[in-house]
Amino acid sequence: MKAHVVYATITGNNEDIADIVTEGLEDLGMDVEETEISQTEAEELTDTDLIVICPYTYDEGNLPEEGMDFFEDLGDLDLTGKVFGVAGSGDVFYEEFYNLAVDKFAKKLLAAGATQGAENVKINLDPDENDIKTLDQFSQKLFDAVNK
Repeated sequence: MKAHVVYATITGNNEDIADIVTEGLEDLGMDVEETEISQTEAEELTDTDLIVICPYTYDEGNLPEEGMDFFEDLGDLDLTGKVFGVAGSGDVFYEEFYNLAVDKFAKKLLAAGATQGAENVKINLDPDENDIKTLDQFSQKLFDAVNK
């Protein structure tokens, strides 16, 4: 089973989240590729069983600028049969705009035909010990969804 973890980060928090998820999936026996969103073509996701996106939310609910092409290209894909999960870091300071990119990516992947394998995970700033446990559970749920 193959997984592809794609992250967008400014502060490093989402790269940390991606690293935690990647390690969790590898520990479960998956072959995982982890890439930064601006270095990833959406088309690459068609060659994997599990897709994990770790985006940040910019300003008032905006998607990562460097990931706009990737996001738009997701709409051109047929991801039927693929399982996905979305986990991202944000700042609760932005209140109603907190981590909206997580929801936007989940909707885009659902529209492309992928199946959501775990609930979205939203982390305030950098992941703490409780967040790491949540991400490990997220990885397990995704693994289980792929192996149904």
